[in-house]
Amino acid sequence: MSNSRAEDEAAIEAVLVDAYKAWDANDADAFVANYTTDATAIMPGSFRDSRDVIRNGMAQGFAGPLKGSSTYNKLLSIRFLGDDGAVVVSESGILFAGETDVPDPRKVNATWVMEKRDGQWLIASYHNSPMLAPAH
Repeated sequence: MSNSRAEDEAAIEAVLVDAYKAWDANDADAFVANYTTDATAIMPGSFRDSRDVIRNGMAQGFAGPLKGSSTYNKLLSIRFLGDDGAVVVSESGILFAGETDVPDPRKVNATWVMEKRDGQWLIASYHNSPMLAPAH
């Protein structure tokens, strides 16, 4: 018997909340705990092609420019692709230590590709793009 869509949506949201909490704790291992081993992450100027590469990049960030940072996140939509796939769209941004608001130029739209493997929703891919076009 498969889960209902509401249960799947709740499970997907919980995976994202776990990732956000791990970021807030600056814990790279916990951050990638719900990523597939072959996950990809694409951000402007960066392509990370496995959970280990994503983890190492986050560890370096948390030890350096992301130390003490947290994130702002707003879920915009979840769209299912069959029973074992979903595309999640969110708005997010990094709050650096001491900040309470993310400046608009640092906000991004993000796409998360989720895959259900062995009954568990995992992050298979992540991509973000600035919400605002760069000023010329």
